Amino acid sequence: MAIQFYLNGELRREETVPPTTTVLDYLRNHAGLIGAKEGCAEGDCGACSIVLVRHDENGKPVYEAVNSCLLMLPQMDGRTIVTVEGVQGDDGVLDPVQVAMAQGDGTQCGFCTPGFIMALYALRHGDEEITDGVIHDALAGNLCRCTGYRPIVDAARKACGVAGDERHGAVTDISASSLYQSSGQSFFAPDSLADLAESHADHPDAYLLAGGTDLGILVSKDRRPLETIISTMCVPELNRITETDGMIEFGAAVTYNRALPFIESLYPSLAALITRIGSRQIRNAGTLGGNVGNASPIGDTPPCLIALDATLVLHSISGERELPVEEFFLDYRKTDLGPGEFIKAIQIPKLDDGRHFRAYKISKRHDQDISSVIGAYRITLRGDKIVDARIGFGGMAATPKRAPAAEAALNGRPWSEQSLSAASSAVTRDFQPIDDHRASKDYRLRVAGNLFERLFRDISGGDDPLEVVAL
Repeated sequence: MAIQFYLNGELRREETVPPTTTVLDYLRNHAGLIGAKEGCAEGDCGACSIVLVRHDENGKPVYEAVNSCLLMLPQMDGRTIVTVEGVQGDDGVLDPVQVAMAQGDGTQCGFCTPGFIMALYALRHGDEEITDGVIHDALAGNLCRCTGYRPIVDAARKACGVAGDERHGAVTDISASSLYQSSGQSFFAPDSLADLAESHADHPDAYLLAGGTDLGILVSKDRRPLETIISTMCVPELNRITETDGMIEFGAAVTYNRALPFIESLYPSLAALITRIGSRQIRNAGTLGGNVGNASPIGDTPPCLIALDATLVLHSISGERELPVEEFFLDYRKTDLGPGEFIKAIQIPKLDDGRHFRAYKISKRHDQDISSVIGAYRITLRGDKIVDARIGFGGMAATPKRAPAAEAALNGRPWSEQSLSAASSAVTRDFQPIDDHRASKDYRLRVAGNLFERLFRDISGGDDPLEVVAL
């Protein structure tokens, strides 16, 4: 079957393009739209940014910037794409973002400019109050090496408060195909949980694709022609967010940005960490389920989910089971998933009174960097006594893991610097990390220990003059 999508208002139909063609390659090599550029091919620089327009549950158009270098063309099936060539009106009148960038000298060499335009175009069509913090977050995924950010931020202040037209948002949705095949490759896009389970049972070695912010690098950088891919994004059950009095459940295909408002209200420290996982372009595509499912020892959310005592709902054609996140990871990149089994949802208990949660990410730069160490802590206090401590670490072992010796050093002890110091010393009994290009073993152990002092100051309400923040 063919795939169909709107590209700058024009309906396009493709039947022969290989499924692992990136959207960026399609735009430049097939559609002749060369405004989007390849800089890093891994979602860091933003030169390839485009905007996808979807409709929320109320039918309102939502404009989201994404990295076209990481997305495969079949992921666009049934969707609406806007590139920098489609931003100006049919009458040739420039968009306010383009005008502000030009008038404010927001560009020099121009290589990065189309990506900045698209990031700000998405921001202009959103409902956010335009503050410096919002602007900086919207531009965090776009790198400029010659202009400098002041005139670009000035352009955002000037243009993003201007109401946006719904020229692309008014485009009618079209149905997506459940199967696209070309060049010896197959791309399945089931639209129900049962169909997903059946497809995965028939193709247990297929690559499961959610947002593609990790898997997409196999295509964008390694240029691997993946034979069989199963997308999870069209399955309604995997896109649901369900909240009860004691728990919140995120479907495995829920993107970071959709989940973020809920996480912000329930676990603010986790929300702050998620904003550092990647830019808006990454968070508009990447998913919680994907971050767990790829089983990276330096994944940002698994240590947090372990500390929060979260549970995975695993599904297959044989049925459904629940598994604590801490039992999901068996060895390096090895999980407890059986053949044909996949993550359906993640259930996170809410914090009771007296429970505190903190998560800290240590990396070489503040935003959009791979972690050296992740420390996550759920501490339950009754008065000045620690009655329960759950601690998860990432970057310290072949898998995300709990720290039982550190927990034992805290449980039943008073909430004091001495207790936290004992837990800090216990980390060396919990982990024997390795040296790699991100950090040495000694550095990791020292940082992991020092984070307990930060935890004490944080929960106790003291100022931390060593805190590093994005400016």
